Amino acid sequence: MKTVILCGGEGTRLNELTESIPKPLVEIGGKPILWHVMKIYARHGFNRFVLCLGYKGNLIEDYFGKNREPGWEIVFADTGLKTNTGGRIKKIEKHIDDDLFFATYGDGLADIDLKKLLDYHKQKGMTTTVTCVNPVSQFGVIDTDENDLIVRFREKPRVHQWINGGFFVFNKAIFNVLTEEDVLERRPFELLAEKKEIAAYKFKGFWDCMDTFKDMQLLNNLWNENKAPWKVWS
Repeated sequence: MKTVILCGGEGTRLNELTESIPKPLVEIGGKPILWHVMKIYARHGFNRFVLCLGYKGNLIEDYFGKNREPGWEIVFADTGLKTNTGGRIKKIEKHIDDDLFFATYGDGLADIDLKKLLDYHKQKGMTTTVTCVNPVSQFGVIDTDENDLIVRFREKPRVHQWINGGFFVFNKAIFNVLTEEDVLERRPFELLAEKKEIAAYKFKGFWDCMDTFKDMQLLNNLWNENKAPWKVWS
């Protein structure tokens, strides 16, 4: 079973770093964040990867060509510089040879049990399963009473809403609803939702994504302090 990783974006919110390297090569603890993502999958026995390359994709291919982990099988697929997320997955259809496959982003980390996620997907029997998470708020929250008096300050609590945390499982039927112009999270997912063909795997463990320079610093701090929950390998 293969794992498709979206690695082609320009990472504009990290442009102080991504002017010279693609975002998936930004380092956490001296290793590219993409390596961390792949280690999570390999820890659970899933070590066959399709990397959807785009912006500076040759640098990703060069890195893993020189630093490949034992037992990893990697397909480097050039999916275009400006291709959207759904289009990137559509373009790698020929590399998928099983009925099911994983997919994720190249910048999200979690201590997720991927075998439990896969079992859940099989139990639901739908085209797609999306791992949903409750992120930590970027801001502190103020609670007020009925008289608009402040009763409590809460520093960056977890929000109650569920968001897309990546870590997808797809049935090959997903290719029937994708075009090379699609943003995965828009028309395809909306269509699947209308057809009740997309399940939510509600995950309450550690999850974070490296969207900004501050996120990168936080993840590095966790790693350097030996407090990285996503390090599920020995």
